Amino acid sequence: MNILIAGGTGLIGTALKQRFTESGHKVLILSRQKNQQENFIFWDPANNLIDLDRNIKIDIVINLAGKSIANHRWNTQIKKAIWSSRIQSTELLTMALLTMENTPRLFISSSAIGVYGNTGDKIVTEESPAGNDFLAKLAVAWERATEATKKNTEIRTVHIRTGVVLSTKGGVLARMLLPFKLGFGGPFSHGNQYMSCISLHELVNAIEFIIQCEAITGAVNLVAPVAVKNRQFTATLATTLKRPAFFTIPATIARLGFGEMADALLLSSSRVKPQVLIEHGYQFIDEDLQQALKKIL
Repeated sequence: MNILIAGGTGLIGTALKQRFTESGHKVLILSRQKNQQENFIFWDPANNLIDLDRNIKIDIVINLAGKSIANHRWNTQIKKAIWSSRIQSTELLTMALLTMENTPRLFISSSAIGVYGNTGDKIVTEESPAGNDFLAKLAVAWERATEATKKNTEIRTVHIRTGVVLSTKGGVLARMLLPFKLGFGGPFSHGNQYMSCISLHELVNAIEFIIQCEAITGAVNLVAPVAVKNRQFTATLATTLKRPAFFTIPATIARLGFGEMADALLLSSSRVKPQVLIEHGYQFIDEDLQQALKKIL
């Protein structure tokens, strides 16, 4: 198959490219950098530019494009950049796909479990309503940006609502490793807020499953079957690393250091269930958090 990935040089995109290439598929990458390599296609969403040949045959498109939400302290400018990097790029890619001579049979577009907002102790599934905070509104707009492809019966459209991706190559876990290895790890605030995580290798397997299972459409939660509390996550990580985890980061300190992002990412609770994957028979390879961390570390 010919597979086009937008955001193919990031953490998830790189892992997918490796898996698809090893499986014998041809992978094309949408890149903001002009690259002479054959498998790179230039685009500039900010200026509404995409050099996608409408006659090229592409079977699957995976959209992972978007500015990281955790690399900077949020302000009006950063939030605007986060928003436009997702909505503008998705709208541009959506319109480009509809003008192709042979439209792809599957369009997998990123979203996030932030769509549910702060869920507290309540378990939410793909059928649950959206929240009202910035990340929830962002995810709703992100999914709506693909509205045109959903009206095209030839294109199966799936929104992958991704949780906290666990990998030593990037993301939250990579940032936590150093302080935990030094013995300075611990939960945020009371640690009772739920975290819905998924290992990078599980995520790649799940996306392969979505590609193969043609009955899956719409929103799909990409998280482990059971969410864990923040204090359980930090204790398991410390145990896996054979380090203590005595420190607690108070909510006031988290807000002082991270601002609005602290409430959205570190202090809010996200208890999400991957109901669609379960109903369609996906078999999770990580039985629990401890097993996942042992594989990763």
